[in-house]
Amino acid sequence: MNMIDRYSREEMAKIWTLESKFQYYLDVEVAVAETYAELGTFPKNDIEELKRKAKFDVKRIDEIEAEVKHDVIAFLTCVNESLGDLAKYMHVGMTSSDVIDTAFALQIQDSGKIIIKDLDEAIKSLKNLADKHRNTICIGRSHGVHAEVMTFGFNLLNWLV
Repeated sequence: MNMIDRYSREEMAKIWTLESKFQYYLDVEVAVAETYAELGTFPKNDIEELKRKAKFDVKRIDEIEAEVKHDVIAFLTCVNESLGDLAKYMHVGMTSSDVIDTAFALQIQDSGKIIIKDLDEAIKSLKNLADKHRNTICIGRSHGVHAEVMTFGFNLLNWLV
């Protein structure tokens, strides 16, 4: 899923690149392997080595997917090429949907953090502007016609409630 460049902020668009999507997949796979290691199922040293070695290449994933017709199998095949024997610790007890859905949820969560940060900044700006214009007189509106005089600052505060 790529965003339209001219409508996208770089910080947000970066989360939704193909490279990023596969990085989220890898993060999910590694987190599961780490959890198995914490539970004593996998050797911790092997998982540390797996974390250092695991990598992917989007072009290689595309090549594999053209042949196998499955995005997660292509991704795992590509990553496993960098792992050798450590590949036995990848994707254990998981389905493709587990990886895709969890990675997607993490992408949404990271996008939400950007939106919340921006919303907090917008709220702060509105509060500052409302304070600056607490005594700036303006015409009120009611049913599309002039109403009682009010302040522009008060009008701005309506956006916050």
